[in-house]
Amino acid sequence: MTGAVDVAEKAQEPLSRAKVNVVFATIVLGMLLAALDQTIVSTALPTIVADLGEAGHMAWVITAYLLAEAVATALAGKLGDLFGRKLIFQLSALIFIVGSMIAGLANGMTMLIIARGIQGFGGGGLMVTAMALIADTIPLRQRGKYQGALGAVFGVTTVIGPTIGGLFTDHASWRWCFYVNVPIAVIMIVMSARTIPRVRAVIKPIIDYAGIGLVAVAVSTLILGLEWGGQEYPWGSSMILGLFAASVVLFAAFVVIELRAAEPMLPMELFRSRVFTVCSILSFICGFAMLGSMTYLPAYLQYVDGVSATMSGVRSLPLVVGLLVTSILSGQVVGKTGHYRYFPIVGTLVMALGLYLMSTMGRNTGFWQESLYMLVLGLGIGLTMQVLTIVVQNTVPYAQLGTATSGVTFFRTLGSTFGTAIFGTLYSNEIGPNLRAALAEARVVPPETAANPQSLQAVPEEVSAPIIDAYAETIDHVFIWVVPVALVGFVVAWFLKEVPLRDSAKASAGDVGEGFSVPNSADRVVHLERAIAGSMRKADAEGPIGPRILADAGSTLSRGEAWALGQVYLRDRVNATATLVSVARAHKLPDDVLEPIYRRVADKGYLVDDGRVLRLTDSGRAELDRVKAAWRRWLDTRLDDWNNDDPADRALFDQALDNIAAKLLEEAAREHESARV
Repeated sequence: MTGAVDVAEKAQEPLSRAKVNVVFATIVLGMLLAALDQTIVSTALPTIVADLGEAGHMAWVITAYLLAEAVATALAGKLGDLFGRKLIFQLSALIFIVGSMIAGLANGMTMLIIARGIQGFGGGGLMVTAMALIADTIPLRQRGKYQGALGAVFGVTTVIGPTIGGLFTDHASWRWCFYVNVPIAVIMIVMSARTIPRVRAVIKPIIDYAGIGLVAVAVSTLILGLEWGGQEYPWGSSMILGLFAASVVLFAAFVVIELRAAEPMLPMELFRSRVFTVCSILSFICGFAMLGSMTYLPAYLQYVDGVSATMSGVRSLPLVVGLLVTSILSGQVVGKTGHYRYFPIVGTLVMALGLYLMSTMGRNTGFWQESLYMLVLGLGIGLTMQVLTIVVQNTVPYAQLGTATSGVTFFRTLGSTFGTAIFGTLYSNEIGPNLRAALAEARVVPPETAANPQSLQAVPEEVSAPIIDAYAETIDHVFIWVVPVALVGFVVAWFLKEVPLRDSAKASAGDVGEGFSVPNSADRVVHLERAIAGSMRKADAEGPIGPRILADAGSTLSRGEAWALGQVYLRDRVNATATLVSVARAHKLPDDVLEPIYRRVADKGYLVDDGRVLRLTDSGRAELDRVKAAWRRWLDTRLDDWNNDDPADRALFDQALDNIAAKLLEEAAREHESARV
């Protein structure tokens, strides 16, 4: 993918360090809203069904959000390059507000599902542009820290969503799961209008509209077939068979389009890598198990254990704790040792065990036993999920970093979508006959009471027992059927090849966001910048980089002289005028402090100073070219798999260099203006 980003449009006022933090807080709000709404409704679903009816469509409340989010994440990055990331961030927030308002006002399940789709489209745009805006606004050396923090917000918010949804459902209304987004999103839009700089790509991006549209329709068709099969239409009916056939044709057309597209959404050549293929399958399975179980576990806890919506979120925390603990622990171990292969092998096996144990729960299962089963499932998901993005980023060429990262994230989102849909299909096909038999046995309990978990708990136990058992058996049926999916993951994980990890991959391995495959920018230059920044941070800990680079270049320049020429060179890279005054002001120094060093490099013939503009001579450019070549060689040793002789890698490096130059100058200008104010 292309996308060399330049500071094409400056913000109306320079950003101080305090304002950078305000920008980050604004971006965090966007990520928080989008991530929270993936799971916030899971604890509210039983109450929503009791209020709106149509229990068979319950899964679509989450599936619609995830499917729209997957489409938006594929589009938002490109549209951000085309129209500016700030504008797309604000438009995504506006779409999210509209979806939230409609969802809160919904008087039927169909309207709620449509609203959730609108929400998902806005949420996907918020997540992708949030990660891209970090690259536009945060200084290079600090960017990894901020991206890690933003990823942590995504991960933690995703898993605590059910508890927050339960609090709103019990103490206000399930509609406040959606209404609460409106004031937060409005504040976020106002803050972004005042603080986020406008940045857009210099190169006009090519958008794979056909590929994105085909995969969206293909997935929707397949999910509709799974949703309607056995409920609206018999499994062998022409409608269901036609939907499945249409999805196969559409997926085949998607592959053909991607093979021919100039800049495909999902390049088929990535699947030539066994590592990418294995990680994509495992990412799909992790999303399948995590979102599917987190969607139906609260229903079990409310109907079978008789707890409130809030407590169903709290009672599911063992799953969350297990997931977080093993995600962080495995990331730390991988970062220190560089070995990752056995984590997904063990993780998928533990995941299958956890799903099996949860399929044995019933009305008489104790609290601690249920907590242990949930903990086992969480441990398995965390062990598997953490390493997948890291491994893919470690094995693809640097020119494919963006598309490969986006691809793994896309498969995780698809897995979440299918997991929720298939869990829903299994649930819907089983709950009907089970509940009818239970109601016939209970006799005195009306259907509307059986559908409401709060009302059901008010019925005497000897009367409600058959109904509670019906819910327990139904959800157990769902979990047992997902065990084979996890076992498929266990088999696939054995095919994951272990290769030495890059330094940049080791540095980010412990980030929580990496484990949750947070949607990220597909811009390959952004990923290379991050890798360079991580390597520079690690090298700084071993001592200053500058003297080592100059020594390797065989340069006669001192560090001060190299710095002085570098300031002129950076301004040349971005077509900015270099003067003694502009350099001095950018670094908050008096002109006469820098004048001697510029006089010295001019006397050596590296620079021309006519009293107005500083210009490099041919010998000055040649000297800096030697330093630049030494820097490339240094990267060659630090960034494993970086090929200094590959024209594509060299061109990518030049794009990143232009980016870094523009941003370093912009940061210096901001600091100077801040000091002046």
